[in-house]
Amino acid sequence: MRKLISFFAAVFFASFVLLYASAQLNKTEGYAGKNTLTVYNWGDYIDPALIKKFEKQTGIKVIYQTFDSNEAMMAKIAQGGTTFDVAVPSEYAVNKMKEDGLLIPLDHSKLPNLKYINPRFLNLSFDPGNKYSVPYFWGTVGIVYNPEMLGGKKITSWNDLWDKDLRNQILLVDGAREVIGMGLNSLHYSLNDTNKKHLQEAKEKLDRLTPNVKAIVGDEIKMLLASEEAAIGVVWSGDAAEIIAENDKLDYVVPKEGSNLWFDNMVIPKTAKNIEGAHQFINFMLDPKNAAQNAEYVGYSTPNEKALDYLPKEVTEDKRFYPDFESVGNLEVYENLGKRMLAYYNELFLQFKMHRK
Repeated sequence: MRKLISFFAAVFFASFVLLYASAQLNKTEGYAGKNTLTVYNWGDYIDPALIKKFEKQTGIKVIYQTFDSNEAMMAKIAQGGTTFDVAVPSEYAVNKMKEDGLLIPLDHSKLPNLKYINPRFLNLSFDPGNKYSVPYFWGTVGIVYNPEMLGGKKITSWNDLWDKDLRNQILLVDGAREVIGMGLNSLHYSLNDTNKKHLQEAKEKLDRLTPNVKAIVGDEIKMLLASEEAAIGVVWSGDAAEIIAENDKLDYVVPKEGSNLWFDNMVIPKTAKNIEGAHQFINFMLDPKNAAQNAEYVGYSTPNEKALDYLPKEVTEDKRFYPDFESVGNLEVYENLGKRMLAYYNELFLQFKMHRK
């Protein structure tokens, strides 16, 4: 018995020593307590140099994690168990997270750089008064295409994609709202349509697009289009800017039937342990020079009005990515459709993907 007690005592002592050493090591590297900030963001959605700059300025170590869909991000935050101090949901997800009690109200007195955001991006319907969110990037969903691979043909419409000459030429982003939305818009229905008859029509029309669809892919869509593996892609505008930067033969268009106008936003989830540090990080990213550096690196459009002064004119004057609001009147922001209707969208998208096999 004494041997057994001695054995467990030794194990306990060894564990204590290891934990102490680990804590000391983490402390030395800035990983302890309030010196840590966990940021949960989309992939390829921040200039890594800005994270280093923030760490140097504040002494706070950033742990950076990524997600590939609003739904995955919301599920992980709702489950709890992991500390996330800052997250970057899209507008409809902000609305949903508010409803589900997953967000902490922002303290605007700690965000003085909020004054640099263009007022047209503030106080929007998904978060009146920006009580829980501040804008990060904005953009559209559209079509990037290679006129040279299409024999000079121009794309202006969603319905152009159903051309039988485009067999095996189209890549689609792997997103239910984007693809079902494309089907709805092609029929001149709203992106937020909840009429199941209209949604079935959209799905059946998407089924007829199948011969032209080469693949439904994630982030690799940028590489595939830039390397001319396909002539056409349905993508977000920031991805289009990045693709065109890699291959200037391509062009980007927002289809004339209409499309999605989206906003990604910084929020503080309920899981946050370093709320002070989260405000510091958000305010840091709202600094005009930092926002401009981030926009130039990521390729998406910044809502920071002052940041435009630090960006090249060829970027800010490109109407494909910085359109006048007067010219985007046919664009819609995604609404929070509720759990059941979102599940229905996902079910239709899955059926479409299965139809291809």
